[in-house]
Amino acid sequence: MTTDLRDITGKVAIVTGGTRGIGLAIARRLAAAGAHVVVCGRTASDLPDGLEFVPCDVRDPAAVLVMVDDVAERHGRLDILVNNAGGSPEADAATASPRFSERVIALNLLAPLNLSQAAHRHMQAHGGAIVNIASVSAIRPSPRTVAYAAAKAGLIALGRSLAHEWGPVIRVNAIIVGYVETEATEATYGNAATQAAIASNIGAQRLGRADEIAEAVLFLASPAASYVTGAALEVHGGGERPPFLDIVKEHSA
Repeated sequence: MTTDLRDITGKVAIVTGGTRGIGLAIARRLAAAGAHVVVCGRTASDLPDGLEFVPCDVRDPAAVLVMVDDVAERHGRLDILVNNAGGSPEADAATASPRFSERVIALNLLAPLNLSQAAHRHMQAHGGAIVNIASVSAIRPSPRTVAYAAAKAGLIALGRSLAHEWGPVIRVNAIIVGYVETEATEATYGNAATQAAIASNIGAQRLGRADEIAEAVLFLASPAASYVTGAALEVHGGGERPPFLDIVKEHSA
């Protein structure tokens, strides 16, 4: 009889920004693997059966501490934290206000740090797993979302450092997410023709699916990844083809 190393029955998980898109896919997958999943967000949302919602603005450190303590106390433990909430509108780096940049960094870097610190209080006795959702913007130029890119790069560094400081009891990893289809695909990537052009420049020749990111999160959160910590797992379909190849080809013709 084989043991399913991705079985997380009885574990308690918090997924931030889990009311839609990738976050919802993550929450549903963890629940399907046996976890009790608590989703937090700023506004209440109808969720599938089996998921619990708690309101929390993750940019507010005091609210984060109250939320994490409440979840751990009500359920008797906290085993998994997925720092998924994030994002940023575009802005001209030369004119973006300090307030704008502060809010972007607060959501994408400081919130995961504050959440991780709050979770540490409940994980340090029995162990746990923290998964940070980063972005390809962290590992390649990201014009017009520079604060976001810097924050996501910081998120990867955060995980590597916490893995040493909190190991071996708590594992901390990141997922570098590429272009993924969600309910906001058209608003994010444009019409079908634009999406096809983007897909043609990716190694896998298509956009990713939210459930594929969720599977990666489950792996990192489960005993299957017992020796994986401080890692940044790239789930981006092979990444983008370097544009210099086309430039060279064009100018060599």
